[in-house]
Amino acid sequence: MRVALDAQLAIGTATGIGEYVRGLARALRDDPEIDLVKLCEPSLDPWRFDRRILWDQVLLPRRAARARADVLHCASGTVPFAAPLPVIATVHDVAWLRVQAHAPAYARYYFGRFSLERYRSVARIAVDSEFSRRELLRVLDDYDAARVHVVYPGVADDFCTLERRGGDARTILIVGTVERRKNLDALVRLLPDLPGARIVSVGPPTSYRDECAATARRLGVTDRVEFRGYVDRRHLLDLYASCAVVAVPSQYEGFGYAAAQALCAGVPCVVSDRGALPEVVGGDAPVVPVEDASRWAGALGRALRGDDDARAASARAAAIERLSWPASARRMRDLYAGFA
Repeated sequence: MRVALDAQLAIGTATGIGEYVRGLARALRDDPEIDLVKLCEPSLDPWRFDRRILWDQVLLPRRAARARADVLHCASGTVPFAAPLPVIATVHDVAWLRVQAHAPAYARYYFGRFSLERYRSVARIAVDSEFSRRELLRVLDDYDAARVHVVYPGVADDFCTLERRGGDARTILIVGTVERRKNLDALVRLLPDLPGARIVSVGPPTSYRDECAATARRLGVTDRVEFRGYVDRRHLLDLYASCAVVAVPSQYEGFGYAAAQALCAGVPCVVSDRGALPEVVGGDAPVVPVEDASRWAGALGRALRGDDDARAASARAAAIERLSWPASARRMRDLYAGFA
C-alpha cells in the first residue's frame, strides 16, 4: 500500500505534533506492507500562519496528486479543502475550540471551525486518546462515531533506551510550548514552598512566558526559573536523564507527550487531572487536581526527595510496550486498509 504522509510539521523546531509525525514516519518506513511517501516543503516555515495555509490548501494537494498514493494521511490536524485522494486525518485534540480564546481570531477559525468542517469529508479519523475521541464527537455533530479510532502515539526509541543517572533532587522539568493551557505559572507559584527546587522549561515561547517570568519576579524566585526555549535532542535527553521529576500541570491535553516520554524513560512524573493525562499515565504516576496547590506541592516534594524513583523504574517496561511506535504504526496500518 502506498501512503502519502503530510510531514510538514516535522520541519525545524518540531513540538508535540512534529514529534508525532517524525515518529510515525520512521515506524511506517519499517513496515514492509507500507510504501511511504513523505510530503513536505523545507523552504516553508510551518509556524508562520500564511505559510501553513499555503502548504495545507495549495501545495499539499498538489504533492499528494503527484505521489500516486492510495491514501493521504493528514497527520497534523488540518485537511485540504479539496484533496485528490481518500484522506485519513489525525485529530490530536480540539484545543482550538476549547482553550485557545487568547489566540488571534483568524487562527482560532482556521484550526477550529474550518478544520472541524473539513473532518466531515475524510474517510477515517485517528485520535490520540479516548479523551480526544469524546471531545471530537461532542463538537462534530451527527458524525459517524465508527469512523473515529483511537491510535495512541508512540514514544521514540531514544527515550525508551535512555539511561537514567538518578534524579538531581532539584529540577522540575516542564516540556512543551510555553502557552497558557500548559499552566506553568501554577508551578512557579509553588517554588517558595519547595526550598532548593528549580523549574527548567524547554519549548518554544509565547507571550505567556512573560506572565510566568513576572510571577517569578514578584515571588523572588527568578533565579530558580529557567526558560531555555527550544533545545536540541541531545540536550533534551540529558534533562530527562538527570531531572528529579517531569511535571505536566496542563489544563488541557489531547495526549501529553511529556508524560508519555517520562514514563518510557523511567522518570518520575506528576500530571494534572485534566484532558487525557490520567488516561496516558494509567495509574503509573501521581494525578493531581489541577487547581489544588497544596497537593501539587506535596507530590512534587515527594518526587524531589526521590520517593517516586522506584515506582517510575518498575512501570517503565509496561509503558514502553503500551506506547511503542511499532504498535502505533500497526494500528494505523489497519486504518489504511481497504484503500489499496
